[in-house]
Amino acid sequence: MSNVAIRNLQIQLGGNKVIESLNLDVKAGEFVVLLGPSGCGKSTLLHSIAGLIDTSAGQIEIGGKDMTWADPKDRGIALVFQSYALYPTMNVEANMSFGLRINGTPKAEITRRVTRASDMLQLGPLLKRKPANLSGGQRQRVAIGRAIVREADVMLFDEPLSNLDAKLRTELRRELKQLHKQLGATMIYVTHDQVEAMTLAQRMAVMKGGVVQQFDTPDVIYNTPANLFVATFLGSPGMNLFKGTLEQQAGKAIFSNQHLSVDVTGYPFKQPLTGKHDCVLGVRPEDIDVGYGDVAGSAAVRASVSLIEAMGAHRVVWLDFHGTQVAGIVQDQLQIETEKDINLSIRTNRISLFDGASEQRL
Repeated sequence: MSNVAIRNLQIQLGGNKVIESLNLDVKAGEFVVLLGPSGCGKSTLLHSIAGLIDTSAGQIEIGGKDMTWADPKDRGIALVFQSYALYPTMNVEANMSFGLRINGTPKAEITRRVTRASDMLQLGPLLKRKPANLSGGQRQRVAIGRAIVREADVMLFDEPLSNLDAKLRTELRRELKQLHKQLGATMIYVTHDQVEAMTLAQRMAVMKGGVVQQFDTPDVIYNTPANLFVATFLGSPGMNLFKGTLEQQAGKAIFSNQHLSVDVTGYPFKQPLTGKHDCVLGVRPEDIDVGYGDVAGSAAVRASVSLIEAMGAHRVVWLDFHGTQVAGIVQDQLQIETEKDINLSIRTNRISLFDGASEQRL
């Protein structure tokens, strides 16, 4: 196992700065996910770790050694691409062992590694098949197996499941997590899919514009997002946002706007609250309570039900609150009708507050 340390990394492509002054520390044996929208620089960062893209400035250390300008073959990494990149004329066994054969690995060792990888990925019955005779999920398993046989200390994954259907993605996510437990290798995984990130990562780095916005465990990032971008990027439906002001009133911290007043005195502010500030209150849909009688929580108000989405185990209820669309998640069998008014309240112990100007968490 090797750690990966990135120091003040800068990458410029075609005159454009894709990454600027990025720092990231991945512990040995850790599963880290780089998450962000298309164009945020996550794949560029991964390819720079692999040595496929030159850095403009900064340093990349792998296993405590400076690998900034080392050739990809000397970095002790294995890379799984989004496309399977299999050799069509070779069978599964030959595809998995090709790199080892080129490097002159003894035949007995090649057999041991291929057998081990094929057992992990349930590829044993498919070893003699060619890629054309495999499903998409099986081809991706072969691509992962080709990385495993290298027995590298660091494994890099560039959106490996994005070409698969939803059911296969779910299956392979589970297998990748189990694979990490078995191998104990350091894994860095790129995706724009927040479900993949939340389920796979021990820690994840949320990126925007080549900058890491927050790097922490999935639970911390979901429950205490560092800024408005992180808050709205994670979650489906996204976090509900209410614009207003924040000030001290009679010894209490009060968030308010034209239609809403919420006592947020119990909120864990980073700095003592002084004066009056523009503020954005954020609350996850699962922390919105709705009902026709008394509802728990605080700041009970009336809203109109505009849409109900049945999701199987729960329903997403969309409410029109004075022109603002608010999403709430309902788990029970409460009968709700569209175009009818309903009570909603906010669980104030689960809110997030952001500065109206900087958009940073308060």
